[in-house]
Order: sequence, then C-alpha cells, then structure tokens
Amino acid sequence: MSESAIEPISLRLFDNDPAAFADGLGASFAQHGFAVVADHGLDPARLAAALDDAKAFFALSDPIKRRYHIVGGAGQRGYTPLRTETAKGAAQADLKEFWHIGRDLPPGHRFAADMPDNVWPAEISGFRETQTWLFGALEHLGEIVLGAIARYLSLDSGTLSAATAEGNSVLRLIHYPPTTGVGEGVRAGAHEDINAITLLLGAEEAGLEILERDGRWLVINPPPGAIVVNIGDMLARMTNDVLPSTTHRVVNPTAERAGVARYSTPFFLHFRPDFLIETLRSCVSPQRQDRYPTPILASDFLARRLKEIKLA
Repeated sequence: MSESAIEPISLRLFDNDPAAFADGLGASFAQHGFAVVADHGLDPARLAAALDDAKAFFALSDPIKRRYHIVGGAGQRGYTPLRTETAKGAAQADLKEFWHIGRDLPPGHRFAADMPDNVWPAEISGFRETQTWLFGALEHLGEIVLGAIARYLSLDSGTLSAATAEGNSVLRLIHYPPTTGVGEGVRAGAHEDINAITLLLGAEEAGLEILERDGRWLVINPPPGAIVVNIGDMLARMTNDVLPSTTHRVVNPTAERAGVARYSTPFFLHFRPDFLIETLRSCVSPQRQDRYPTPILASDFLARRLKEIKLA
C-alpha cells in the first residue's frame, strides 16, 4: 500500500499536547475536509469481532436479509438492499448494501419520533453486543475529535459535543460485493455526508477518493488501524465552509481485485434533532460573507437530504 496522501495525526498527541492535536486536525480539515487519525486505541479484538458479525450477516441469503428491511423507514434502521441509496444527482444507485444501528432510547424519550427502535438479526449470535459496543466506542472518539475542532475554532471545548449529545447518530455497516459481472454502476457515487462528522473504519481496502479543490481525485490510503474522519454538511454549514464538506466516492476495484468484497464501517455523528444549525459568527467576516443566512433544524436538514439520496 502506498503512503497515506493525508498525513496521519496520532491520537496520542491529544494526551501530550491537546493544542497541537487540535491545530493539526483542524488544518487537515480546512485543507481537505478530511483527516486521518492513527493510534485510536480501540480494542483490535473487539473491532475484529464486530467486523466478523457484519460479514456473517451479509453472507445470509437475500430473502433472510430482506426480512430486516423496514419499508417506509428511510433506511434509518436495519437492512437496506443493494442498489437502493443513490448519490445526489446520480443516475444509478450505488453497488452496496448496508445495515444501520442508531441510538437506543428509553421508552417515552423526547426524540423517540426521530430515532426509531433498533432491529437486530436473530441469525447472528452476539451481533447486538458487538455493534452496540462499536457505536459507543466511535461516539466517544467522535467527542474527542469534536472537542479538538471546537478548540481549533476558538470555541469552548464542549460546544460541539453538547450539540451531538443525544444526537441522531448512525453506525453503518457496509458491504460492497465483488464487482465481477454486476453490470453498470459504482460502489459509491460522488457525494458529501449529511451529518456533523463521520468516522470511518475499513478504508484500508482501496477505493476511497476525495475531490480536491483543484479538481483532482486524491486517493486515501490510511495506514492499517487508522480511522478516516471527515466533515459533513451540517458542520460545514455551521462553520460557513471554513471546514468544508468534501465530495468523495468509492470507485470500483481494479480487475485484479474485482472478485474481492469490500467492507467499511462509517459512524455518522449527528446533532440532536432539535439543534438549530446556524452559522458561527466567528466564521463570518467581510472576506467571508455568511453563505447560510437561514438557520435550519437538524431534523429538517436530515429529512431533506434523505429524500435527495432516495432513501426517503
């Protein structure tokens, strides 16, 4: 594998020099909309168990998997079949299937209407335990990243993590089947993420590319065990694009790898549904006018975007 196109930033730096960690992370986001975080400290054995359970589910027959497809659920929980999600403006649906896990809420919670109950595949013993752990582990890591972003933006360290507490975050388990004989289409068409930030596991298998400002597609090859983090549209809007939401895609493999499946696990960290996304005054200046003068609720922004990608 070639050296990472984006210099990895070690999470160990957060413990030793939080200011340097925030500056390095923020500079990478400002330039690319993406950063690579190494030395995240998540238990390799538990990560492997979560991936094994995901692979076991996707290996089930199509009729069994479709039992967990929730019609009318906008793909927010359970299973979403192959060729369903479509990048905004794309003519063809993506060559991927996925499973969504959200936040478990107690009965009567104020966000119950926005966050449906999770469903769990009865066929995979331990699936709920491994994926619930992964949801929590990635959320905690996301809180650290948000704290660093807040510091980079000269905000109180808890400003952004307070907005994602009880947020409508989603863990997505993705299976990109082998592309041999699948016909037209790409694994994931060019798109931007909807949410605040995304933390991605499983980008070591080639395919992820980001669109640089000069129009070049930059190949992202993180070192083994690293996490790729990117800014989503909600946070880009909040920062007036000081931290941009960068277009990215997953291209089809080379002929030599066409028979190999690809698995990845993005965690979409969302603001809570009632959070009002409005431009930070510190990100507006005479040289950078407010590009988003009309505030919008996170729940309304999400609903609009789900329609655009044909999940709702």
